Amino acid sequence: MPVLPIKRTLGTSPSRAALSRMDRPPRRPPALDDAALERAALDYLGRYAASTGQLRRVLQRRIRRALQAGAEVDVEAVEARITALLDRMARSRLLDDAQFAEMRIAGLARRGRSTRAIRVKLREAGIDETVADAALSLYGGAPGTDPDRAAAIRLARRRRLGPFRAEADRAAHRMRDLAALARAGFAPGLCRAVIDAPDAAALEAED
Repeated sequence: MPVLPIKRTLGTSPSRAALSRMDRPPRRPPALDDAALERAALDYLGRYAASTGQLRRVLQRRIRRALQAGAEVDVEAVEARITALLDRMARSRLLDDAQFAEMRIAGLARRGRSTRAIRVKLREAGIDETVADAALSLYGGAPGTDPDRAAAIRLARRRRLGPFRAEADRAAHRMRDLAALARAGFAPGLCRAVIDAPDAAALEAED
């Protein structure tokens, strides 16, 4: 009977990646003076549209990184510098939450998001409720139209739900299609009205 070799495990050797990380010098903490904060803010705004709340979170991450790198940070003083910087940027219109909200609403509406879902997205972006209300009041389409109904129709068309499906497939997918609109934040009655519409032409005429 052959004797099998015995595998002896003396311990787990660190991987090359782990050894490489161990050899790296400690990461330098990010600078938190006024000039560094302004450079970081302008760099971010040069790449992304951002609300005041979003940019605040970006700059606050520098505080966390500095603390993680072992730096001594007067958090309260840096927070005050961030607030002052954001105020200056708002006065010079480098930051404009109203304009950001209007752009965000337009983009979400084109993708078929409900008013309720849009509100959630604006809240996540740190948009003040008053600013959100004012921007949403402009999002109404033509007089007498229901923006949520128009958005639900756009989403149904894009996802090929309800009357935008082949007629033979509609009954089998009805519950799934209703759930898709419900997850997008539309009211149950509106979900049924769109998914159970007799045909796509009737809905297309409304959008």
